[in-house]
Amino acid sequence: MGPYDIIVEEMKQRYDIRVKRWRAAMSGCAWRVYHHDGAVINWIECPYPKTPISLSIFLHEVGHHAIGFRTYKRRCEEEYHVWIWAIEQMIKLGVQPDDRVKKRFELSMQYAVGKAVRRGIKTLPASLTQFLPKAA
Repeated sequence: MGPYDIIVEEMKQRYDIRVKRWRAAMSGCAWRVYHHDGAVINWIECPYPKTPISLSIFLHEVGHHAIGFRTYKRRCEEEYHVWIWAIEQMIKLGVQPDDRVKKRFELSMQYAVGKAVRRGIKTLPASLTQFLPKAA
């Protein structure tokens, strides 16, 4: 058993999540499928947690289901709150976020905010201005 196996099982049960596949890459995806019979399936893809960085990516994808996909109007704002949730969960579970986790959070948010700006976002929440691209 790996160091994070219990966390994986607990999160899958708590949020009724299915893993479509475990990725080799350090990337993830979360989505929800609604069936005609009323069934709802929560899916994720991400690396299997073996290190703090892979655990943070796993928890980030779980966080999309924990927080909800329609809780925040703006996608970049959802990403921010899901990352905060994932990092808080790591701390609650006794896993200290290391420099790689912090850097991943920073880069992910710079990408999300940059994408929103490129797409013409009209107003950016104050909590996200720190991730705006730096002027050349």
